[in-house]
Amino acid sequence: MTALPTEALAWAALALGALLVGFAKAGIAGTSSVAIVLFAAVMPAKESTGAMLLALIVGDLIAIRYYSRHVEWRILARLAPWAVLGVLAGAVVLDYADDAAVRPLIGAILLALVVLQLVLKYVRRDRDEPPDLPPLLRHGAAAATGTSAGAATMLANAAGPIMVLYLFLSGFSKLRFLGTMAWFFLAINLFKVPFSVGLGLIDRSTLLLTACLVPAVALGAVAGKAVVKRVEQRQFEIATLAMTAVGAALLMV
Repeated sequence: MTALPTEALAWAALALGALLVGFAKAGIAGTSSVAIVLFAAVMPAKESTGAMLLALIVGDLIAIRYYSRHVEWRILARLAPWAVLGVLAGAVVLDYADDAAVRPLIGAILLALVVLQLVLKYVRRDRDEPPDLPPLLRHGAAAATGTSAGAATMLANAAGPIMVLYLFLSGFSKLRFLGTMAWFFLAINLFKVPFSVGLGLIDRSTLLLTACLVPAVALGAVAGKAVVKRVEQRQFEIATLAMTAVGAALLMV
């Protein structure tokens, strides 16, 4: 059974992590990477994934409230079967991994995704339009994205940067990006819940913990929505990548 934190500093870290989850879901994708580190810093790494999952679902619901009309269902249908496959593979790995192995694994996943983002920035540096991929590569990219996103989100709740990469390459506008991300992650996170319960990552204490953190998630979402209206996305990309890299390094130490 998940033990609730008793120290004020631990609760502060969880509240800040929950606020960053809301901010990432309704504003700048990627800031939840720091939340992953904060949750894992005060909870066992495997159990922290269960608590994070519930906080992420709350954030997904709020994001859908904001951006429900801006979604590309065709893209979601293309990714869905591969994401399911990735979640199943991640659940198998998580069942056999111990806490000491999961923590650096989370960090390694995040670092790899930072590298992907940097590659994306380099490739698109001199391009105003996304590349027009042939059908075979387009379907292959969907398969790779869906599978890796499903596995990464099951193992570490860290699929956000993978989806950012894919949707940026697809040339999504800001609102379509946020709406599609919200619906994709709500569906995949709800699909993960039975596996997380079966693996012992979610129990009554986890539900109680998440209930206490809902106001922080909501506050972060309100802040994220306000920021995304006023600031261009590119101004946050470097900061988001830096926070992800720092968080990954802390987990791997």
